[in-house]
This record gives sequence, structure tokens and C-alpha cells, in this order.
Amino acid sequence: MSNSQATPADAELILKLYDLRRESVMREARKYVFEFAPQSIDDVMAVLGDFSSKENAYMRQVFGYWGMAASLVLRGALNEDLARDNFSELLFVYAKFEPFLAEIRKRTGMDIFGANMQKFVESSPEARARVASFQQRFAAMRAEGAKVGA
Repeated sequence: MSNSQATPADAELILKLYDLRRESVMREARKYVFEFAPQSIDDVMAVLGDFSSKENAYMRQVFGYWGMAASLVLRGALNEDLARDNFSELLFVYAKFEPFLAEIRKRTGMDIFGANMQKFVESSPEARARVASFQQRFAAMRAEGAKVGA
């Protein structure tokens, strides 16, 4: 990936990606993934294994979207720094599912599941730090929820 200066074409592509996120079904899918709080791989696989559910479609749509967006960066079609500035949601989604990725890939046989997102995150110390921060917040929220439920 290149750290060259962003171009007007990069800016246009970022704005197009933003517009795609605003589409009504994509908004529903993003809302579902944002609110989904898997506690175990079984929670994740229950959704991924039910191809007839709208939740499965939502998960595939969000992962497909962010995988595509990451691919644009990985293949040099979009400036890496500009993408990192604007892909907080990718980092959030990746942080939520990263603990389950290896097992998802094993159980589904889909070695590429989340792979472009992972490559994007692992390519940058800043992205890795932001993912770690999200994961710390998720852990704190689970701990707080456990206290309330106890």
C-alpha cells in the first residue's frame, strides 16, 4: 500500500463509499451488525449458518462492503491514509469479529472471510491500536453488563 498524497479521485471514491453506506438496506445491515454482541463463536455461527435469515444477509452485506472497501486500498485504488481516516466503522466491525475469525474460517471453509479487512488493519500500527481500543471498550461493556446481570 502506498502513503502517497490523496488525490481528488480518492476524495470522490471516499464520498461514493459514504453514499453507498446510506442506502436503506445497508443502513439496516449496519445497524444489525453494530448492535449484534456475540459472546461466543456459536452466536456468530448461528447467524452465518442460517442462509435464509435477514441477519445472515445483513452480515454478508456488511462484511462484503468493508472487504470491498479494504480491497480498494490494498490494490492501490484508494489512498491508504485517507481510507484509514474514514474507515472507523471497518475497524469497529473487525474488532468485534476478530476474536472469531479463525474459527469462522475453519467452520465455514471460507479462508477469505474478513481477509481484506484483516490485511487492512494489520498493515498499520494506527489501525491495530484503534482495533485494540475498540476491543477494550467491548470487554469493559461485557464486564459492566455482567455486573448488572449478577
